[in-house]
This record gives sequence, structure tokens and C-alpha cells, in this order.
Amino acid sequence: MRTYDVTVIGGGPAGLAAALSAHGEGAKTLLVEREARLGGILKQCIHDGFGLVRFQEKLTGPEYAQRFILRFQQAGISCAVQTFVTRAERAGEGFDVTLVNRDGVGTIRTKTLVLATGCRERTAKQVSIHGTRPAGVFTAGTAQHFTNLLGQLPTKKCVILGSGDIGLIMARRLTLEGAQVLGVYEAKPTPSGLTRNIHQCLHDYGIPLYLSHTVTRVLGAGRLTAVEVAQVDGSMRPIPGTEEVVECDGLILSVGLIPENELAQSLGVELDPKTKGPVCDGQLMTSVDGVFSCGNALHVNDLVDYVSESGELAGRNAARYAAAPRRTVPIRPSPALLYAVPQRLDLDRDNSETALYFRSREVLDGCVLRVRADGREVFSKRYPFLRPPEIERLNVDFSRFGLHEGSEIELDIEVTEHG
Repeated sequence: MRTYDVTVIGGGPAGLAAALSAHGEGAKTLLVEREARLGGILKQCIHDGFGLVRFQEKLTGPEYAQRFILRFQQAGISCAVQTFVTRAERAGEGFDVTLVNRDGVGTIRTKTLVLATGCRERTAKQVSIHGTRPAGVFTAGTAQHFTNLLGQLPTKKCVILGSGDIGLIMARRLTLEGAQVLGVYEAKPTPSGLTRNIHQCLHDYGIPLYLSHTVTRVLGAGRLTAVEVAQVDGSMRPIPGTEEVVECDGLILSVGLIPENELAQSLGVELDPKTKGPVCDGQLMTSVDGVFSCGNALHVNDLVDYVSESGELAGRNAARYAAAPRRTVPIRPSPALLYAVPQRLDLDRDNSETALYFRSREVLDGCVLRVRADGREVFSKRYPFLRPPEIERLNVDFSRFGLHEGSEIELDIEVTEHG
């Protein structure tokens, strides 16, 4: 049986960064990827805007991925592509991982695991769209795959449901390829995508955005012929009498992403119901000793730069892992926050430069994030505005706050009177 110090599951930006980081620490590392090529979702993201934080350049997705792939290849790290992980289970102080590929079924043993499995898109059935199952209904990622990788235009006249970033980007991409985008419909009263994408992908191309609207039904037998849209109330329920039929041959869904954590669940990893990803400490180790999580499997990120950063942190700590008891304290976000990552701190680890990520629950102007330890305010930062679609990141030195077993850290947002 082949043995490794660190096995990384997933060859996207998080997995590549984790493997490079673990290898840099001297760990014998294996990267497992189910597709034929490394790079993950970046392979089909031909728009620019990647790498602004890390490289201070505007790169396309393939350009960003290629920088890591070249480093990975030059480092000579072991890699298994077109390989699926069908099982992972505890074996002594490590894990046995069952792999399936064209060579058959095999098992490797690894001291630690890094889960960089990314996320998947919600489907039409998961957002309760009624009707038949005609051709022409695509998730935004599938439409992007058809257009950018296969060179096939999936629709000539479409409606986009959801204002997530991939949907906004595909509104522009399809328009550039000659398709007519009739509008983007968003059930929430505010957009779900980044502000820059609202302007660059919709406003610049005259594509209308309908807030507090949703698609309630699809029409058509063999092929989609129309969709029914309606206004929604404050509880996002369709308002009777507001229905309208929009003729189209394509419906593109951009209705959210779900972290892929079936493998994590099979290992007994505790998941956060808010992020749908693992509960992790400041070193990105999950509730199961020796199992680490990073990238969009941990929580859905806005920027690939943050995905790579978390991959590097998870890979480095996986390589340095030594089994030991953990003394943890929880990080609890107030109802004003959608979530915060990490969810706890290990008192026996270095928490002097903890990367803290959070999202506000509502659109806020002029506010302060306050961090309290055992009721004492220990850190604060002022923000001119906060938007739920835009994740916030900051470094906090938790080692200065006198934390001890039984401590509790609270995060809260206070709206200031004058902004």
C-alpha cells in the first residue's frame, strides 16, 4: 500500500495551493482529481478579474490556474487525475482512502487529508420551479461549460434566474456570443452578486435586472418555449395576479452554490448549517483530527485569491500535523452576521494571525464590527458599508486576548449613527 503524509482531494485552486504548501513543508503529498485536467472550475472561467489580490493583475481563470499548475508540475508532486475517491476511513493514526480510476480500484494510506472538493450548483428542483422537464434549462456553470469549453451556444433567447456572480457573468457572455438575454430575475430585494459584476455585466449591456421576482413555472414539452415569472412578497412567496409569461428557449439558473461535503460527512466531520461547510479552527482543521478543509468546500468565496490562501493554510498545517488533544473556544457570530469562519480556535496553536472571514446578513451603511472575548471588547473595525454578497476578510491576533478554556468569542455588527 502506498503511503503519504498529506493527501489532497480536489485539483482546483484550493487543492493546488494546498498540495504546493504541504510539499513545501517537506511532506510526501498526493493530489487526487476526478477530472482529466487540473484547475477545477477555473478552466471554464475565461473572463478576467482573477488574481487582483495575490498577483495585483487582472488574469483570466485559466491564466490564474496555470500559474499554480506550472509550479505544481515543476515541484514533481504526485498526482492522480481521472480518479475518484469512493471511501475514506480512519486507520490507526491516519486514513485509508479508496481510489477508483482506469487502472482499477486501489487503496492508499495517508496521515492527513485536505478536503478541497469545491461546491456544486443548486438545480431547478431545489428552488421549487414547477412544470415539465424540457430541454433548455441549465445551471449557469453548465451553460458556461457549453459556451467556453465546448464552443456550443446553449440558447438564443433566455431568461436568467438569480443574480449570483456566475449568472451575471453568463448574461454578458451569452450576449457577446449573440444570444438575447431578456432579463435577470432575483427573488431577493437586493442583488446576490458583486457590485462590479452588476455594473460590468448588466448595466454596460443594457440587460434588465428584476428584483423581488422569480420564475414560478417552465413551459414546453420537448424544448423550453417560455417561463412564467411573478413578483414575490417579503417572504419570497409569489404574489397572485402578478404572473407574466416570457417566451424564451433557455432558462439559466444562478441560484446558489452548495459546498461538496459528502466525503467529509462520511468521515464524521461536523458541518456548520450556515456555511454548509465543515466547522474548523484557525488552522482549518475540522472536528476530526487530521482532516482539514479549504476553499469553497469550507465556505463559498467571492475571490479565488481567498480560495488559494485557505488552501495554503490547510496544506501547511496538514503537513505539520501531530496528534494531540485540543482545547478549543467557540467563535459565535451574532444574528447580524450570516456566518463567520473559522468557527473556533485551538488554544494550543498559533492564533496570532488568524484570517477571519464573515458576511453581513443585510445591506448596511456605516457600521462597526466588534469582537468580544468573555464580554470584553478586544477588537473593532469600522466599515463604510457591508453587503451580504461581498465577503469580508481581516487578520486578528487572538493570542493577545487572554483566552482560556471556557472562553467565548462573540462577533457583532453595530450600525453607527453617522456612518
